[in-house]
Amino acid sequence: MNSLAPSPPAAGGMRGFLRADGRKGIRNQVLVAYLVECAHHVARMIAAPYQGEGAQLIGFPGCYPSDYAERVMTSIATHPNVGAVLLVSLGCEEFQRTRLKVAIAASGRPVELLTIQSCGGTAGTVAKGRAFVEAQLAVLARVPSVPITLADLVIGTKCGGSDGLSGVTINPAVGHASDLLVDAGATVMFEETCELIGCEAHMASRATTPALAEALREAVRKADAYYTALGHGSFGGGNIKYGLSTLEEKSLGAYAKSGSRPISGVLKPGVRPPATGLYLMDTVNDGPVRYGIPNINDTQTITEMVASGCHLILFTTGAGSVVGQAVAPVIKGVSNSRTYARMEGDMDINAGTIADGVETVEEVGRRLLAAIIAAASGAPTKSEALGHQEFVLSYKTYEPLGPGCLPA
Repeated sequence: MNSLAPSPPAAGGMRGFLRADGRKGIRNQVLVAYLVECAHHVARMIAAPYQGEGAQLIGFPGCYPSDYAERVMTSIATHPNVGAVLLVSLGCEEFQRTRLKVAIAASGRPVELLTIQSCGGTAGTVAKGRAFVEAQLAVLARVPSVPITLADLVIGTKCGGSDGLSGVTINPAVGHASDLLVDAGATVMFEETCELIGCEAHMASRATTPALAEALREAVRKADAYYTALGHGSFGGGNIKYGLSTLEEKSLGAYAKSGSRPISGVLKPGVRPPATGLYLMDTVNDGPVRYGIPNINDTQTITEMVASGCHLILFTTGAGSVVGQAVAPVIKGVSNSRTYARMEGDMDINAGTIADGVETVEEVGRRLLAAIIAAASGAPTKSEALGHQEFVLSYKTYEPLGPGCLPA
């Protein structure tokens, strides 16, 4: 469990941590961030002793410059769930480490940059890094909490390892929770444009402006074209094994997570929602196929939603997933009672009760909302209690958002 989560509140409501930019976090973590794969082991050695105390390990493995990776790393290092940052550099990589450090310092967070080649190698860097982490953890433990509401929260939704019941139970329940959140003033985002092929007209009908409707259709067209060129879709053997028959079936199930409220905009990784409401995140590369599959696994998509400000993630599965995240708590909901019984230690919510005839979609949606409130009040999710700190970031390319993507 992260000891730097706020204590569960009394009747007064949820509590969190106020940042200099006015956002409020639900965790108060120290990030240890490596800036090239060559620094990964040293960063892991620094963070490992403090994993249960609020230290989280993230990083970018590439040696060459990437505007996308720099944007994501900057966004995550200044995320409201983060209180301090240690950057670990080898020294000869081309990542813009000084620019990242300046951005973090400008956000009001303590930050230190250690360069392994200048710190005496592995042992010297680990010693200096651990001293920084210990000192910052002690400081963060004394930071007072402040009241927060659902309107302060940004929630991401994601599915992985879907089965034949995902689109019948857990995903519609997440959709109902999404409606409840939006109605309460929260911000919600859904993604997986590669799994929304065929749903673009439905999304467009929910857009708040005609220009946004076209941007939604274009995001799906881009995903369709990208996967056609790649020769690979987002419909894998695991989906077939666990009962899905077609991409259309998977798309409809994925779309169910978005609920029924108007769609307020289209985002790209690292771009924060400018106002409350429901947003689609476009996670497919712009331009031709350059780097392979846009999201090499479920964890990268979660990383991108966190980079766009998500405080926590609702993750749905049918086959069973153990995915967590380094910066944002992950609440995992499962579509069927059989998988829940087999993996109860990793699952927060069983929506198999819908198929069992025990609960309705709306009742499970309300349980999901209660789980969000509990996590935002400091209660650890299953993935947090188990120590999951997944984080993946690879090379991608994005153009700036078009003028219709974020209506005023």
